[in-house]
Amino acid sequence: MQVVGVTTQQEVHVVSKERKFRVNEILVIEDPDLGFPRGEVVETLSYNRLIPMGLDKSMVDAQVISTLEQIGYDIGADEINLAKVRLFEEAPHPVRTGTSVRLPEFSEVRDLLVKTVPEEGMLLGEIRGTESLAETLDEDLRDQVIIMEQGTVRKQKGVPFLFDIRTMQQYPHVGVFGGSGSGKSFGLRVMLEELMKLSIPTLVFDPHFEMDFSDRVPGTESRGIDFGDRFIKVEIGRDVGIAFSDLSTRDVTDLLAAAGSMLSDAMANVIQMLHKKRDSFESFSDRVGNLVHALEEGKQGLDRQLQNPELTPLDVQRIQDLKQLLQQYGTLPLSSVKGVHWRLQRLDKAGLFHQDIRMIERGLEQGKLVVVQGSTWVLQVFATYVIGTLYRKRREYKDARMNGEEGVFFPPFVVVTDEAHNFAPKAVDSPAKSILREIAQEGRKYGVFLFLATQRPTLLDETITAQLNTKFVFRTVRATDIATLREETDLTPEEGKRLPYLRSGDTFVSSAAFGRTVFIRIRCAYTRSPHLSNPFDELRRITRRRDDRVMDALVKALPLFDTDLAVSVAELNRECGLNWDVSRLKSELERLAGEGRLKKHVTPFATRYDLK
Repeated sequence: MQVVGVTTQQEVHVVSKERKFRVNEILVIEDPDLGFPRGEVVETLSYNRLIPMGLDKSMVDAQVISTLEQIGYDIGADEINLAKVRLFEEAPHPVRTGTSVRLPEFSEVRDLLVKTVPEEGMLLGEIRGTESLAETLDEDLRDQVIIMEQGTVRKQKGVPFLFDIRTMQQYPHVGVFGGSGSGKSFGLRVMLEELMKLSIPTLVFDPHFEMDFSDRVPGTESRGIDFGDRFIKVEIGRDVGIAFSDLSTRDVTDLLAAAGSMLSDAMANVIQMLHKKRDSFESFSDRVGNLVHALEEGKQGLDRQLQNPELTPLDVQRIQDLKQLLQQYGTLPLSSVKGVHWRLQRLDKAGLFHQDIRMIERGLEQGKLVVVQGSTWVLQVFATYVIGTLYRKRREYKDARMNGEEGVFFPPFVVVTDEAHNFAPKAVDSPAKSILREIAQEGRKYGVFLFLATQRPTLLDETITAQLNTKFVFRTVRATDIATLREETDLTPEEGKRLPYLRSGDTFVSSAAFGRTVFIRIRCAYTRSPHLSNPFDELRRITRRRDDRVMDALVKALPLFDTDLAVSVAELNRECGLNWDVSRLKSELERLAGEGRLKKHVTPFATRYDLK
């Protein structure tokens, strides 16, 4: 391998007759004057004499061809393999043309590829283009991961990719971007497995009910840890909720804002006027509900009710209370009070006030991964409260330590969410956005970090996106998203062009810790999602089971004439738990006959169905 063509201080072209180059592989240029610079292949080309077109439009220019001819290549006969190599460090002067190039040993490039050891880092996959380093790989880095490729599992061939989580102290927060089917959620699962391996307290918001780590992928039992006792799964309303009496007036305002569109000033004023310290949900909700009633009746209406001779003393007392409430808060607009009441009832029906967050706190204190499940809008409301509460606990502890006080310890933790653009949308106010933005900007100081995944980076809040120091970029097709990612990362133009064509599971890692973009393949996850079964297989299985049940019931009634279907359908519905009418039964009999499970006889008087 030799350097050819015009060289610069940043890029050179390398040629070979015998060896084809791989994108992202590392080469060493044997130029002692420059200290044997190392570079990465960013573009490759093979020129074959049988296909001589395209040279004038590729990276091969006239100078490269001229150099090739001067050093003995036959352009018209030889197969010529060319690579554009970008140096990792800018050279003080251009590389000399004709200089030899060779593959490095692992020890020569370890500092570029590995930043920590497997026991302390997150083993996320294999670095692409490092297959040539396998033979010289250090013993502690061999056979660390398994890779799924072309539908089959294979052993590690290159250098494992280790993400040093300790560098998040300096470069906090991680973004995971990719379109549907690109491997984004799969990659997020691998990251969560590694966080569990390291016992990092992690809070995961799971709107898709897929973050379960108890089902192992067959064949991986000997790898990784047992995740069974490293995570807990809680559901909003059933296991966790919000202790209303712990809420401040500001918390109540934020929660009700999250229950619908943003609160108007009048509604915020209603909450500030009516909410009292240590209010329970019942006391606050009753006060708001009673005020709605009092405002609707008005003073005259309540006075008229008092004139009713059939009132009991309890009724009289209640009306007097309503009059007092009206006198105290009668200036508040009825529509705003009604709006607050409606939002309170909506949150209560979602079960938000039936539990507290003690299970989550206990799980994080034990270094576990806590998966919070619920519908998207309930998760948004709950996330606003729980992230804010836990962040304040951690912040109070750190602030106390800074002031020389002991403080109550609360551990550092990681917040993870898929579909992050729903929690922190760009250009749209969202309750969870303010706390996520605060953590993005200041969380590093307090040891609170974000792992945010989204299909649409363009829709994620710009302030948060800018604070994600490490970005995993999977296949992305939309031009606007590619433009956003190019702007927010150090992806080169060549890498940007590859984004729409990446295979599922391949990803660029743009990390400040590495100082450059690394191309990796995510390793095989050790656990699998409960949603992994193919929906079409599920449809076939359910249909087959129902048909078998129907056939078992029909056998007793065969032969069946289409003039007797009214009697038969009632019996069939009873036995099989169906709700068919005669028309549906007729249609199903035709289908079963068409599939060969029944025999159909057509006569001038009736149609008969019998066993085949």
